[in-house]
Amino acid sequence: MAVTETILDFFRPDAEAQEFRKSIERIIGSKPKNDSLYRLALRHTSASKKSVVKGFKESNERLEYLGDSVLGMIIAEYLFKKYPFRDEGFLTEIRSRIVNRESLNQVARKIGLDGLITFDGNRVTHTRTSMYGDAMEALIGAVFLDKGFVFTKKFIVKNLIANYFDLHMVIKNNANYKSILLTWSQSLGKIVAFDIVKENGKHHSKEFVAQVKVDDEIISEGQGWNKKKAEQDAARKACEVLEIET
Repeated sequence: MAVTETILDFFRPDAEAQEFRKSIERIIGSKPKNDSLYRLALRHTSASKKSVVKGFKESNERLEYLGDSVLGMIIAEYLFKKYPFRDEGFLTEIRSRIVNRESLNQVARKIGLDGLITFDGNRVTHTRTSMYGDAMEALIGAVFLDKGFVFTKKFIVKNLIANYFDLHMVIKNNANYKSILLTWSQSLGKIVAFDIVKENGKHHSKEFVAQVKVDDEIISEGQGWNKKKAEQDAARKACEVLEIET
């Protein structure tokens, strides 16, 4: 009996692997064909592994690159067809609001990626970065390679957009404070400059400090875990100081 149980244990799928497959199936709505793609998609650079190729470390960065392109193209086509009478500027702005890191970070958490990511170090430190949004893009890259374009498009449009983005609110809420500030400055003939004046922390947990100047006068400073976010924070504070309607 003991021998039989040992043999059965040998052929029984690993419990952790089964649970991982179920999690991926729940997220994408279909059984994964290639588990290793999804495991790689959820491996943060801090937990990268040495490859057989000398000097190359495997992490989700390559899948992130692929997923970013696939997501951008599918969102672009979706908006192009949904808003046939809106100009290129409108479509570009709405796409950028959907695919920006803050939005993708939130979606990644909502679908449960935060509990599946493999990383090294302190979780609090990493969550201040774009770790979840990066994993979201890498997941899309994995889905594309595993399931093909048609399935990936359906996953993005009928799952992610339909369930996690209120397009009416995305359009209504103009959170691009930098754009608002620049429009204000142009209308008054003022010169606005954005400068990154400080970088704190190490490579995977840097905080950037941006400064806004109007006609060479320092108006505000803002912080963020990437340069774009720091500039937006500084622009938001500048809008408050200058009492610009947003």
